[in-house]
Amino acid sequence: MTPRSNEEFDAIQNVVDRVTSWQDGATESTIEDELRKGVAEVGVALDDADIATLASAIETEHGRVVASDVLG
Repeated sequence: MTPRSNEEFDAIQNVVDRVTSWQDGATESTIEDELRKGVAEVGVALDDADIATLASAIETEHGRVVASDVLG
């Protein structure tokens, strides 16, 4: 994993919060797609493993997911 700045984590967190707000009942692949779209919009690159990790956390937590905790 690439080290990330606070600004990158803030941008990722905003995307995670947006996806989390509507994800109830969405499949993990849908969540992954929305995460990819969101990070592309904010200009942050995440690899497939990071996207999958975030999507899994969003799907299983059903609450606030903290991107910096999930991605380390």
